[in-house]
Amino acid sequence: MNLRLVVENFMKYGVLICIRCHDYKRNDILLSSLLYALVPCHLFAAYLIELGAAQHAKGALGRLKRSDSKSNDDPIRPSRSLQATWYTIAWAHGINATVCLLVTTYTVYYHIHHPLLGTICQIHAIIVWLKNCSYAFTNRDLRHAYLNPHCPSTLPDLYSQCPYPRNVTISNLAYFWWAPTLVYQPIYPRSASIRTLFIAKRLAETFGLSMFIWLASAQYAAPVLRNSLDKLQTMDLPSIIERLMKLSTISLVIWLAGFFAIFQSALNALAEIMRFGDREFYTDWWNSPSVGNYWRTWNKPVYYFMFRHIYSPLRGRGYSTIFASAMVFVFSGFLHELMVGVPTHNILGVAFLGMVVQLPMIAVTAPLERMRGVNGRVVGNCIFWVSFCLVGQPLAALLYFFAWQGKYGSVRLEKG
Repeated sequence: MNLRLVVENFMKYGVLICIRCHDYKRNDILLSSLLYALVPCHLFAAYLIELGAAQHAKGALGRLKRSDSKSNDDPIRPSRSLQATWYTIAWAHGINATVCLLVTTYTVYYHIHHPLLGTICQIHAIIVWLKNCSYAFTNRDLRHAYLNPHCPSTLPDLYSQCPYPRNVTISNLAYFWWAPTLVYQPIYPRSASIRTLFIAKRLAETFGLSMFIWLASAQYAAPVLRNSLDKLQTMDLPSIIERLMKLSTISLVIWLAGFFAIFQSALNALAEIMRFGDREFYTDWWNSPSVGNYWRTWNKPVYYFMFRHIYSPLRGRGYSTIFASAMVFVFSGFLHELMVGVPTHNILGVAFLGMVVQLPMIAVTAPLERMRGVNGRVVGNCIFWVSFCLVGQPLAALLYFFAWQGKYGSVRLEKG
């Protein structure tokens, strides 16, 4: 950051860092701690559901193999009662995962006032919810392959080291719970050893960047947001644009620090502890020649989940690429609104719309990515950075902060 701006900020506002100024109510801390501890219990419930399904599958396979009504070359087709069992299991998984998310969302929205504690609980619940869904979907596919041994297998060779239903164990699920991935596999590539010094470095980076984000948010971002309230209230458009441009700098710095802290430091530390072999949590998204390329590269764990459990199944059922992509971004928009709107107690739809409007931007920049030479890719990269820095995060932060202040802040906004 420019040293002159740092000095100017301290001269104008003084030191705004204050640990005791945060309004951490006792009720908020107790509820958030309780939620954080109880949400993973839904993974254990998913294990019990899948354990029952595995027992049914083993019994069904034995009965079906003894049946003389099928030749050895035909796929084994379950009876109506067995199909009803699979539907019951699917409903049980769906109810379990949905309750996990609904209870957290309700508690955060109505009973946890502090937005930071609410955000932590909400993100944790969404992660567990996605892991629940992946665990159920993948075991469903494994169960289908198990019950149809005569069909050509499309499973990866790695899965043969832990075939279904041997993967349905507490230890297997516990590893998936802590592994830095959202897509369940019976077995993952593992590293040979744990490097203690590597973990210490990554944890130190995470802690240092977290402190930097706290300082930058309190000292630089908060004053800009507070000084923008009257501009938004009076709809002073030139001043709002000026505030957005000013906010874009600090929001980008904070976002980049957060990205590095999570994807480069924290996830690599967790992967090293778990000896998780796949460390590709992101690729060079900053060089994205299109908006679509950015969404495919900046957050690989989420991208793999969306591709594996939403995009590919829709394409496999005959839906077009456009429709499948639209469903991915609608679903992602729903999750973004849960992560932002619920903890701030303002369901504005801004985060949802922010994801949905990515679709036309992807359509506009996709031809630039395919152009020969570098000119098209440079233009696409410029469009991505302009939309990313000016239109995206700063505008969303400003609107949600405005809504929060209007509802709970010390500066009450006039109605009408």
